[in-house]
Amino acid sequence: MSAVQQVLPWRHVLASSRPISWINTAYPFLVACLLAGDVPALTMVVGTLFFLVPYNLLMYGLNDVWDYESDIHNPRKGGVHGVVLERSLHRTTVIAAVGSSAPFIAALVALGSLPATAVLAVSVFAVVAYSAPLLRFKERPGLDSVTSAMHFVSPAVYAVALSGIELDAVVLAALFAFFAWSMASHAFGAVQDVLADRAGGIASIATWAGAAATVRIAVGLYVAAGVMLAVWGGAWAPLAVLLVPYLVSTAPYLNVSDTDAQRATAGWRLFLWLNPVVGFLVTQYFLWVAPGALAR
Repeated sequence: MSAVQQVLPWRHVLASSRPISWINTAYPFLVACLLAGDVPALTMVVGTLFFLVPYNLLMYGLNDVWDYESDIHNPRKGGVHGVVLERSLHRTTVIAAVGSSAPFIAALVALGSLPATAVLAVSVFAVVAYSAPLLRFKERPGLDSVTSAMHFVSPAVYAVALSGIELDAVVLAALFAFFAWSMASHAFGAVQDVLADRAGGIASIATWAGAAATVRIAVGLYVAAGVMLAVWGGAWAPLAVLLVPYLVSTAPYLNVSDTDAQRATAGWRLFLWLNPVVGFLVTQYFLWVAPGALAR
């Protein structure tokens, strides 16, 4: 076997971790650490590296292994929507996901406090339970969106636990707003797959509630996130305006029918482009307008 042939399988395994999403889990952890303060530099570095790649390989790589049978029939699979991981790579992916995560988790347990370790345990459990056989939280309507939100919010909660700052109204408003935004985003993303999921016998919040109702749930959660920030967010309150682009991108599908649900894919693609722009604006706000907003 040539060197190129040996490298290519690992490229596919790495691709299963959704590189486009790496920043979505590492960023909340790192920003929360920096804003909260009192997180040792070593813990911050180890945590950021963990949430950047191993965490995503554990989340998405195992998902691609356990969802193989449905993925091969999903026309959206490929590129940013995830790879179809060949059976020959399943064992390698599991080993890579568990093997790359275990040392980081062990190090974070050693470096962190008991409350922080409890948050980390819940975070890792949610990542595995989302797609693991028997548990399959991704196929339990409502719980699927809650668990998906935990994937992205729990790194920030973990950073807050590491810092030991007080969980006052401002901190809770910021975390709950982030949670509502994450639930809304997951729910809206499920709309485009209503027909495919029903055909494959896969349950989701969208197959249960229907396409239009799920979009309305997503819009309601985006509004709730904005209200929480505007009313209780303190220095975070101006960030509520950044929920508007998500409302604009989602609103055109408020009355989408189940048979035409795939039309929402255009809105989901817009969502993927919105995230880096909004993330940039949030970063600039933290850096120049309200540094130390979390710790006040």
